[in-house]
Amino acid sequence: MTKINELHQKWAKDPEYQQAYDELDTEFELARVLIDARVAAGLTQAQVAERMKTSQAAIARMEGGKVKPSAGSLERYAKAIGSRLHISFEPLNPI
Repeated sequence: MTKINELHQKWAKDPEYQQAYDELDTEFELARVLIDARVAAGLTQAQVAERMKTSQAAIARMEGGKVKPSAGSLERYAKAIGSRLHISFEPLNPI
């Protein structure tokens, strides 16, 4: 196990740390989904930016979790990578 994973396991016992981590998890997940979808489409950030008529830096910020993209931006991103945007909810405590 890596040092960072060991530290995370240790810190996760602290309720304040765990709450902050959980709050960021959604942002990290969005970043992972965006990057994975773009890579699966075989596109670079620059290519996505060109298709969206924006800058590569804007795509990097979106994928880096530095901005909270609107539903419209996510829809444009999806279209640029040849995908359809699908948003869903799942229960916190599945039955």
